[in-house]
Amino acid sequence: MTGMADYKPKHFNWRVDGKVAHITLQRPERKNPMTFESYAELRDTFRALSYADDIKAVVIGSNGGNFCSGGDVHDIIGPLLDKDMKGLLAFTRMTGDLVKAMHSCPQLVIAAVDGVCVGAGAMIALFSDMRLGTPQAKTAFLFTRVGLAGCDMGACAMLPRVIGQGRAAELLYTGRTMSADEGERWGFYNKLVDAAALESEALRLAHQLADGPTFAHMMTKTMLKQEWSMSVDMAVEAEAQAQAICMQTQDFRRAYEAFVAKGKPAFAGD
Repeated sequence: MTGMADYKPKHFNWRVDGKVAHITLQRPERKNPMTFESYAELRDTFRALSYADDIKAVVIGSNGGNFCSGGDVHDIIGPLLDKDMKGLLAFTRMTGDLVKAMHSCPQLVIAAVDGVCVGAGAMIALFSDMRLGTPQAKTAFLFTRVGLAGCDMGACAMLPRVIGQGRAAELLYTGRTMSADEGERWGFYNKLVDAAALESEALRLAHQLADGPTFAHMMTKTMLKQEWSMSVDMAVEAEAQAQAICMQTQDFRRAYEAFVAKGKPAFAGD
């Protein structure tokens, strides 16, 4: 296992507060667009987090009143017009590898969304484990607006699971903006908070989770992912095995001993 407290990425902002990493994208004057370099570095970062024992939760926050404006028109969309099929597929696989790495890392990932959250930015929020938004959050899956299919970076798999098939179909076909109120009603956002409180609320939640039984949280995240392709009987058996593993942890013993002593357990993730 490795530590990432001193990690210094080049293409996005990174800071660590205790057991929580906080990421924001760069260039707020452009509403924090994605570039080839930031895609690749974020992908590599979430892959590395699978082996980081000092980071227990991640917040992907907003910067300058916006979350992310998607792929940069000049840095990404323009150059894609000159690529051949092999080059295009390499790019689309790289973008997919980012959300797969987020989905697979053991840490819980919280998106804190203010303002613009569109295209690839909407996909990063979608593949986070939880999402907080502000009343000003504007989320759109813009792919059809640039002549592409709505099936980008796993959108057709994940969005219906979060907000339902019919609502997902509308957003993916039309590319229209989902308001913050719609997002909360539909389950995209777990909670809406004032913009001034967004970062502190996301970090508070992240620290709460990081101070919890993080091995058990990892197991829950794993089961949420793996049970998509299981029958109910298979899922019940998989959860029986997962829970038996968790019952061997010291956190399970700590919880019992704290209950007996009428205290609060101090979880350590082991």
